[in-house]
Amino acid sequence: MGSRQVTSWQGKNITVAGLGVSGISAARALAGLGAVVTVVDGGDGEGHRARAAELGELGISVRLADAETLPEGTELVVTSPGWKPDSPLFAAAAAAGVDVVGDVEIAWLLRGENAAPWLAITGTNGKTTTTQMLASILKAAGLRTAAVGNIGTPIIDVVLGEQEYDVLAVELSSYQLHWAPSLRVHSGAVLNLAPDHLDWHGSMAAYAADKGRIYEGNTVACVYNVADKATEDLVVAADVEEGCRAIGFTLGAPGPSMLGVVDGILVDRAFVENRQKNAQELAEVKDVNPPAPHNIANALAAAALARAFGVEPRAVRDGLRNFRPDAHRVAHVDEVAGVTYVDDSKATNTHAAEASLAAFEPVVWIAGGLAKGATFDELVQKSAGRLRGAVLIGADRALIAEALARHAPEVPVVDLDRTDTGAMLAAVREAAALAEPGDTVLLAPACASMDMFANYNKRGDAFADAVRELAAESAADTV
Repeated sequence: MGSRQVTSWQGKNITVAGLGVSGISAARALAGLGAVVTVVDGGDGEGHRARAAELGELGISVRLADAETLPEGTELVVTSPGWKPDSPLFAAAAAAGVDVVGDVEIAWLLRGENAAPWLAITGTNGKTTTTQMLASILKAAGLRTAAVGNIGTPIIDVVLGEQEYDVLAVELSSYQLHWAPSLRVHSGAVLNLAPDHLDWHGSMAAYAADKGRIYEGNTVACVYNVADKATEDLVVAADVEEGCRAIGFTLGAPGPSMLGVVDGILVDRAFVENRQKNAQELAEVKDVNPPAPHNIANALAAAALARAFGVEPRAVRDGLRNFRPDAHRVAHVDEVAGVTYVDDSKATNTHAAEASLAAFEPVVWIAGGLAKGATFDELVQKSAGRLRGAVLIGADRALIAEALARHAPEVPVVDLDRTDTGAMLAAVREAAALAEPGDTVLLAPACASMDMFANYNKRGDAFADAVRELAAESAADTV
């Protein structure tokens, strides 16, 4: 592709698709390098116009309310991650022989000769937590690093910024990988694969293939999940540099070239002398916060990438101890009347909810929202034995209710048909009525939040507020 051979962006006509964070970042950067930039977006609201005016002051053209027509003279399209591959704009680009790439591709092309290596992470669930864990480990090793990419900081801004780094911990979504054909990282990890975003990718095979792009051209390690053979299959299919190794992580005892767990200890049998016989202690399970099974898997993946970069065992332990997860990720909220309340509002799909449910027993499960085409039979089948009861909320709660009726008919279910601001408090009270001392009330919705809340953060906040109100009522009752 000609655009990947660009040595100068001066005067190049580039269309940026999308007026969001990554689109604005790309437009600013490319205009700063002398490109002639036009941004297109289908919106035309007040916010769109304000952002367009700001870019206009930098000499960047913005075309609102038209996301389908390719601007005349376009030589390259740079897309925001969420734009679907079958978008009319891209069809027009293909017809004109114009390449389409994403912001990650541009960042990769803009790196300097002595740019920091990338340690990259993708997967259906756990990406952000693992990337943050990795950054914490790298910092504990005394390395200049940052958690970047899909995690929030536009990677173009990091690459072009004045701050110098020794290594970057990079979270990449399947969308970003789809549009980054030149990407060749130091070491990459696919944490897991489960059906998600299939409306965007078109099929599970296409989704998996985009995830697998993270392994292309790896130089040191391709990290995969031993319990998820699909991730290993992607390693086998990848075209890597000579000497690059496949490194597995497992919650069980590790074989050679793996990291795993033995008697409550995270151990390394990959980056040690004589890995057939030897293992290196890295940390204890209790050093992982929280020590839920899926989070231990995240820690092992982060440790594998860090070890691939040469980080010493002590830094792995110290980095995991220093790590604090973001809100709404298996977060302990409170204990009321002997019942523990846990907020995992970030569990927005069935795979994440399954991992969350596996960490507790018995559970009163608060679930529901927008299913995004998901089905719940497998989730309920695997989790039925842990359930004390279920409280269902949101637009697609009937789908979960039907799965519970089929596979866990003995589990009491409360179907909460309300979406007002008091709905979450009502759900928590219903859950409390079902729970017994020693139980966990777990918000792990297995669905998106936008039917009732602005985002999963707001949903988690509403749950935490409801639990605190319940705790206050309980305290008042005991006075």
